[in-house]
Amino acid sequence: MYFFLLNLAFIDMGAISTTVPKSMDNSLRNTRDISYPSCIAQAFFILFFLSAEVSLFTIMSYDRYVAICRPLHYETLLGSRVCVHLAAAAWGICFFCALLHTANTFSLPLCQGNAVEQFFCEIPQILKLSCSTAYLRELWLIVVGCSLAFVCFVFIVVSYVQIFRAVLRIPSQQGRHKAFATCLPHLAVFSLSFSTGIFAYLKPPSLSYPSSNLVLSILYSVVPPAVNPLIYSLRNQELKAALSKMIPGCFQKQ
Repeated sequence: MYFFLLNLAFIDMGAISTTVPKSMDNSLRNTRDISYPSCIAQAFFILFFLSAEVSLFTIMSYDRYVAICRPLHYETLLGSRVCVHLAAAAWGICFFCALLHTANTFSLPLCQGNAVEQFFCEIPQILKLSCSTAYLRELWLIVVGCSLAFVCFVFIVVSYVQIFRAVLRIPSQQGRHKAFATCLPHLAVFSLSFSTGIFAYLKPPSLSYPSSNLVLSILYSVVPPAVNPLIYSLRNQELKAALSKMIPGCFQKQ
């Protein structure tokens, strides 16, 4: 679990570093300019890190399923080598997919100006600047990508259904509470990023407004990477103890 959390920490740092610093710099300088190479890099890295996060969430759900539902087979099914291979496959596949999407998007001719209605270079917003028929091939790639994300979501839901069934059979109330408290934040953050990301990419044009696009993009590109470290850090008892000393009464002893 900690190996996958380490990978998640790198993903979160990368996702935040891709969008927030440039947005803050533009706000301080009261400008919306970004160079064309920087826009390409930003679109690539945000797609790479967000897709890697979805893949890693899927792997983590499988890890927890095996740990809770098949603990005696854990070393066989998820040994150190298997964990490394799963993480490497997730990074590699997401890197290739992000490279494919970015190369395909920025190879399209842009006929609608150069103003992106977003606080970062997002592929759907770039497609709006392309010619009327040239974006169809990238649109199909986005549909395929969203379908794969939906498969990951179904896998996570099925895994957690099995986990919850196993947890409910735990005789200790404290054990059940601890298991639920660990699983529910993971599901909440993933559901937020998944639902807003899919809606942002596949929503009908009639529901596309600059303000709603901005809110949705923040919800799936900034909020989950910012919240993940807090959620998983607060599961650490040593951190809880340190915070309870700094802020008396913040945490109750369990």
